[in-house]
Order: sequence, then C-alpha cells, then structure tokens
Amino acid sequence: MGSMTERFGIDFLSQPWLIQVVVVMAVVAAINVVAYYALRHLGRIAERSVSHWDDAFIRALNRPLTLLLWVVGAAFAAELVRGHADAPIFNLVDPVRNVTVIVSLAWFLLRFIGNVTGNIIIAHEKTGETVDHTTVDALSKLGRISIIIVAALIILQTLGFSIAGLLTFGGIGGIAVGFAAKDMLANFFGGLTIYMDRPFVVGEWIRSPDKEIEGTVEYIGWRHTRVRAFNKNPIYVPNALFTNIVVENPTRMTNRRIKETVGIRYDDIARMDAIVADIQAMLKSHPEIDMTQTLIVNFSTFGPSSLDILIYTFTKTKEWVRYHEVKQDVLLKVAEIIARHGAEIAFPTRTLHLDTKAMAASESEVSGRA
Repeated sequence: MGSMTERFGIDFLSQPWLIQVVVVMAVVAAINVVAYYALRHLGRIAERSVSHWDDAFIRALNRPLTLLLWVVGAAFAAELVRGHADAPIFNLVDPVRNVTVIVSLAWFLLRFIGNVTGNIIIAHEKTGETVDHTTVDALSKLGRISIIIVAALIILQTLGFSIAGLLTFGGIGGIAVGFAAKDMLANFFGGLTIYMDRPFVVGEWIRSPDKEIEGTVEYIGWRHTRVRAFNKNPIYVPNALFTNIVVENPTRMTNRRIKETVGIRYDDIARMDAIVADIQAMLKSHPEIDMTQTLIVNFSTFGPSSLDILIYTFTKTKEWVRYHEVKQDVLLKVAEIIARHGAEIAFPTRTLHLDTKAMAASESEVSGRA
C-alpha cells in the first residue's frame, strides 16, 4: 500500500492524521444536520407562541450558525494538518477563524433585528393596531449601523490594528470630512431629528407655509424625505430643510373647522334674530358637529351689500372627503332656514339715488331754452 501511494504521489493518504481530519469534518457535518432539524423543530414551536422574539431569534440563527460550525470545524481540521505540514498558509487559520466568528455573530444580530422589525409590523397589521413605521425603521437602522461599526472595530483589533490610533486618525479625518460634507452631515442630523422628535411619520399629510411643500410622506431616509404631492408628483426634500422651516401636520388635527360668512339683504334685518337662532339650533342638533368645540353663530358685519352672519363650528370627522359632505349639508340647511323665514341670501348690488328736484329743474331749463 505504501509503495503504491508513493508511486502515484499520493503518499499523504496513508498518513494517520488524514483519518482524524476526515472524522472531524464528518462530525461537523453531523452536527450541522442535527442543528438544522433541531432549529426547524424549535421554529415550529416558536410559531405557535405569542411572543415575536423567539421566532425571530430562531430564524436569525439558522444560516450564521451553519457558517460558524463549518468554519470552526475546518479550522480545527487545519490545525491537525498544520502539525504535520509546515506551510505558511496555515498561519491564516487563526485570524480567519476569529474574523468568521465575529462576522457570524454580527450576521445573526442583523438578521435578528430585521426579523423582529418585520414581525412587529406584521403583527400590528393583523390585529388592526397602528404602528409607527418611522420609529421602527429608525431603531432598526440605528441598531444595524451600531452592529456594523462595532463588528468592524473588533475585527480590526483582532487583526492587530490599533483601535486607539485609528480613532485618533478618524477624529482628525472627521474634521476634514465634516467641512467637505457639511451638507450631507446636516441632512443626516436633520433626519435624526425627524426620527427623534417625530413631527411627522410615513403616511401623514404635511405642508409648510414657508416652502411650497404639501403632500403625503412616503419615505424618510437619512439624507432626504420623499413627499407625494396631491398632483401625484414626488417632492424630495433634504432633511436639513426641516430644521429651518415651519411644518404643519394636518393629519394630527382633532377636528376640521367650518368658517363661513353668509349675507342676507338689508331688507331682511327684522328677520335676523330668528335666522341666527335657527341656524344655531340646527348646528347644535347636527350629528356631525362637535359640541365640545367652539360654536359661534352671530350677526357680525354691516357689509357693503349684505348683513353678514358668521358661522364658526367644528366637525367631528377629520377625513377630508367626509368633511366636505358635512359642510355641504350644513350650508344647504342654512339656505333652507333663510328661505323659510322669507329672507334671501344677498349678492353684490349697488343702489343709485337720483335727485328728482334737480332733474325736474334741469328739464325745465332745457324746455325754456327750446
């Protein structure tokens, strides 16, 4: 046997350490199979539980654990081979193993955060509960960035780089980068302010009286926010802009306001008290008017061609379409009340007064001359 392996140049197959390497890799493969079925069984159990964390944990563990087991097993087998073969490549076994352990752990944490985020959103949507997508997304992004930075620093430390020197260099370089990319940093901190203060979230209607910005928020990133205007055009707003402008959030209003001025003719001034009283009674009995809010119905102004009645009240609904339906119903009822009292809604008119005596004198003078 020995002569045959030497003849074909495969004498290493007769080495006793080769059997150990094969056994190690076989054990690693068996452990992977057992781990696969164990995690699969635990995943089925976790799906039946109420908690989202166990399901997310098990689904996140599958692939990183497989990578970790194979790399650790391969490193152990490489150590066996290195004891009998003095090759420079085996000096990389320890660094590769250490880096892989760190990468596997970081990969698991990233998958875990992604699974938890998805589970929270899906669970709230199934139960009909509202979930703040902006906050969930922000926490997810912050968690992932933190994991990546920490993992990178640990890997550098493991490979023999000085983190202290790197941080010092990074501080000096950060000043230079800060001057060169101040707009980018301003947008980043503007996005961070939006995530922390939450003046608006995805899905809300916002507008700014300072800028021509109005629409529904579709996306909040670290650099810009995308707002879908009501004409369906996208508006990309740098996040830094939100720290310098006033932003209104009509989505968070408690009620919608009806503020109208209705004018009747000057000839109907005697009917004013009764009209105002009936309009006020109609609003108080209207099912869509919120009586916990301010309600004003008063004769307010002697207008140029009308006696103006101020109607000031709030609807219960905040929905834009439903609000206009309620407002239409209120205005039609106001018109009915005015007509029922024999009055009329005024429209711009102008009365011309003529001096009849002056006209008669002028006509007489003209006749005399004739």
